[in-house]
Amino acid sequence: MSSRSVGARSASLPGDPPGGRRAVAVWAVGVSVYFVAVIFRTSLGVAGLDAADRFHVGASALSTFSILQLLVYAGMQIPVGLLVDRLGTKKVLAIGVVLFTAGQVGFALSPSYGMALASRALLGCGDAMTFISVLRLGTRWFPARRGPLVAQLAGLVGMAGNLVSTLVLARLLHGVGWTAAFGGSALAGAVVFVLLLVFLRDHPEGYEPEPFPHHGSAYVRRQIVASWKEPGTRLGMWVHFTTQFPAMVFLLLWGLPFLVEAQGLSRATAGDLLTLVVLSNMVVGLVYGQIVARHHAARLPLALGTVGATAAVWAATLLHPGPHAPMWLLIVLCTVLGACGPASMLGFDFARPANPPERQGTASGITNMGGFVASMTTLLAIGVLLDVTGDNYTVAFCTVFVLQALGLSQILRLREQAARRERERLVASRVETVHVPA
Repeated sequence: MSSRSVGARSASLPGDPPGGRRAVAVWAVGVSVYFVAVIFRTSLGVAGLDAADRFHVGASALSTFSILQLLVYAGMQIPVGLLVDRLGTKKVLAIGVVLFTAGQVGFALSPSYGMALASRALLGCGDAMTFISVLRLGTRWFPARRGPLVAQLAGLVGMAGNLVSTLVLARLLHGVGWTAAFGGSALAGAVVFVLLLVFLRDHPEGYEPEPFPHHGSAYVRRQIVASWKEPGTRLGMWVHFTTQFPAMVFLLLWGLPFLVEAQGLSRATAGDLLTLVVLSNMVVGLVYGQIVARHHAARLPLALGTVGATAAVWAATLLHPGPHAPMWLLIVLCTVLGACGPASMLGFDFARPANPPERQGTASGITNMGGFVASMTTLLAIGVLLDVTGDNYTVAFCTVFVLQALGLSQILRLREQAARRERERLVASRVETVHVPA
């Protein structure tokens, strides 16, 4: 066998789907579901102050909205991963659309704080079913070498949903009111549900996955234990944990109050800075995706560099003398926060090669838990500290450094073990690829 043919085989492993226009079209339908889910997820970020007035609650109670939503989301990740592995993408996405659309409608019509909480929990449950399903869809329709770029593009589309929240939903909220804004946005859920039912397919024809037996709780335990034993899965989870939460907390709830109440900006200017986070995320996502697709070894340096830059710019902002940080520093802060989302996607690039196809959903679920657990913890800590300290944002946002230090210690502990295991799997796959029976 010539070296050229060996290289071709290693670039496109046996069984790799071909990609192409059909793959893009089907994947686009799945990503549109995730796009709408992110709009609904982040809608509270532009309505935090309005929600406090509507339901007459303080900072701790306000943060409970997002904490409960993320608690449900994080708690659902492993069950959703198992469901995707067992039922396939289309069924899980369909269930997710129904749940998050019902949650958005309920939030629009909620007359009380309790009902609003229940609606956000329902929304979080449906939202939890989208991203892992989209990642699985990408692995079923595109060659493995396209995995990092496809995952970053999915994250970019999610950020576009966040952009819709900051640019469109915020204006609707202050133009037509709470019920009309949230209720009207729920129509997007009905649209993507129809698209999903009509056009989405789990995999291309001829690329059906091998059937794997499912034996109840024993199968579930095996999937979780086998995925967790892989150092790459755990490293991916801690990368996701350490990189995602600073931007998530900022966009999901506390960014607008911080910019308005602590930095003295108008709501319009604060909204522009939130938009900058999203735009930066989209640009950095494209760059990170291209870099990792070409240079796989760049994953960890990109993740660690993002953590360091985020910590440095937060420290500079919080410790700046005077009542308010200068605008240029806030712009730098929001630009750097935009890199957090793309950096968190690198976690899946550690978990993906560490697990076989039948465990991809479970491994992605474990990885995806990381950032949302960190976000949930930080949201709660900030809310409690704001109430305790009389809205001292400097003290409250120091929580960011504590979580980053924890995650960084775990990344450094696991990196060598994960790299060694990945090299072993790569060598084994190349041997198997070269020695293909004639």
